Amino acid sequence: MRAFYADHFVLPLPEGHTFPMGKYEKLRDRLVAECPGIRMGQALPASDGELALAHTPRYVDAVAHGYLSPAEQREIGFPWSPRMAERARRSVGATISAARAALIDGEGVAANLAGGTHHAQADRGSGYCVFNDAAVAARLMQAEWHRLHRRLLRVAVIDLDVHQGNGTAAIFQDDDTVFTLSMHGAKNFPFRKQAGDLDVDLPDGCTDEPYLEALDDALAALWHLHGVAPPELVFYLAGADPHEGDRLGRLRLTAAGLAERDRRVFDACHDRGIAVAVSMAGGYGRDIDATVAVHLATLQTAFLAWQRRAPTTPQRQVA
Repeated sequence: MRAFYADHFVLPLPEGHTFPMGKYEKLRDRLVAECPGIRMGQALPASDGELALAHTPRYVDAVAHGYLSPAEQREIGFPWSPRMAERARRSVGATISAARAALIDGEGVAANLAGGTHHAQADRGSGYCVFNDAAVAARLMQAEWHRLHRRLLRVAVIDLDVHQGNGTAAIFQDDDTVFTLSMHGAKNFPFRKQAGDLDVDLPDGCTDEPYLEALDDALAALWHLHGVAPPELVFYLAGADPHEGDRLGRLRLTAAGLAERDRRVFDACHDRGIAVAVSMAGGYGRDIDATVAVHLATLQTAFLAWQRRAPTTPQRQVA
């Protein structure tokens, strides 16, 4: 299985900043040590043209050249710097590469060790999200799929980060080729939600059993609404922030509950022959090692799902 990373682009953040920049290198180190079957590839940056598939040219240019206003930078939560812009491009590039490996190369499952930047909208960033990696990759995969097969590619976003994927919902609100499913804390950020195709609000303190019941219902609704034409590509945002130890999550899922969540998503996609590009999304644990352990378990489950699918085309080399 292939996984793509960009953790060598570290942003200089002030002491006490809630964004856990160090978790990405820790995650990659553990994968190298414990999961030799996962092949690492350094993410390439998304181009301006690729970013413009989901973002306005003005916004892409403002991020690229440092024209973001102080208010725009505050909404994103990061000060602008060349490294911030490059990291944002490569986070999108990692999801593009994962989607291409899973779908175009026929591997079935691939991963971005970061990503899940679902608060970014077409013309602005928000909530530590500069560009919307799943939105850009979805549009690009639709274009590549049409070029190869001369037919429509239906896509679904299964967003299980604890925060609602408002940016993704806004970008695809008038696009019936991309289905957005978000399960999130009802009282958590963003406090004004953007309606997606299927939104599941969860109460504060939600534990494993009711969460997994809600997930089963949501997945059943997703497949039912697609009838006999299910999506052929899923972007799975496997946030670690529903974990009981998360500083920003407000839910109470155990590590075992999150592992079961992942298994159900991957099993459901496998049973329907759907390719999956998984990204780690949020995770802000009081103990960063606990967050990394949740992400690691997600990738181990993804690897088991990948093992169940034999590649249908020759594998490309990873740079």
